[in-house]
Amino acid sequence: MLNNAPIGIFDSGIGGLTVAHAIKKELPNENFIYFGDTAHLPYGDKSTATIQAYAIKIADFFLQQKCKVIVIACNSASAAANDLLKEYVASRATIINVIEPMVDYVGENLSGKKVGVIGTKQTVNSNIYRESISSTNSTIEVKSLATPLLVPMIEEGFLHNNIAHDIINKYLGNPVIAEIDSLILGCTHYPLIKDELKEFYDSKVEILDSSIITAKFLRKYLDSENKLNESDREGESAFYVSDLTESFKHSAKLFFGEPVMLEMHKLWE
Repeated sequence: MLNNAPIGIFDSGIGGLTVAHAIKKELPNENFIYFGDTAHLPYGDKSTATIQAYAIKIADFFLQQKCKVIVIACNSASAAANDLLKEYVASRATIINVIEPMVDYVGENLSGKKVGVIGTKQTVNSNIYRESISSTNSTIEVKSLATPLLVPMIEEGFLHNNIAHDIINKYLGNPVIAEIDSLILGCTHYPLIKDELKEFYDSKVEILDSSIITAKFLRKYLDSENKLNESDREGESAFYVSDLTESFKHSAKLFFGEPVMLEMHKLWE
């Protein structure tokens, strides 16, 4: 039955587990399959063509699992491969990414405001947020800044300490994103430092978490299409990665917020 079919969620690594966790919290009865392409991370410094090739392979895996929705839980892949995946998957599944729900939210709620975006070089250089938000609501001014050190900082566990504090202050103090009203977290790693970001702004700047906004968007979509899993049982979850290390095992718990059993599944043999 289609309503019981799983939701596929993928990222270049384990950062997308923040999205998976938000989806589980918002839709506890849904089954989902997570795939982290840890063999090829990070996507943030890959070419568009390379990211697209990886995304097609992962989509094939989800289609084999009969997923009803595929969530691109990666800003870099959302910017590079969204349109191609929609064309490739066609009617076999619905593609949802982490950028479009954010653009919709900003367009509807932040008219006349100044909005900052931080993310990887790939995401920021694509101008996807600036162009999409401007086309949705031209009264919003978008200021973007690449913050490439934040991902390795988070993955290496430099959280809630002086190193993290100094790097965050250096980035957010950049005049490129000065005097903003809201800040879009344009990378699925960044919810882990949300408290530090709020502290920098003294809670005077709204921090926009794409994982939460995407999860709410997904619920709205499934409800409107009558595709919600109506089971009263908690949904089943499976977690796959294309390369498995002790570091990934440790980090998975950090990103998902609870213990995760990772399984290795190679798509490129």
